[in-house]
Amino acid sequence: MANIMVGKLATGSYSFYLPKRDLEDAIVAMEFDTPAKWGGEIKLNNGGTYYIEPQVLPARFPISLRARRIDAAE
Repeated sequence: MANIMVGKLATGSYSFYLPKRDLEDAIVAMEFDTPAKWGGEIKLNNGGTYYIEPQVLPARFPISLRARRIDAAE
């Protein structure tokens, strides 16, 4: 599991940052994106896939979370 940071851009899309690797990328797909259930499997622009435990939509961004890498494409 890795510590990541998810931010929200002015366009409404999300950004992904992995400090350990200095990897910053756009989140192109998220399994759950509703106020009641947010997170799950996320896909990055570079093809990488991570999993965030589903939760209630955070009130503020950026937010630090724990994520599990599903796909090693980076």
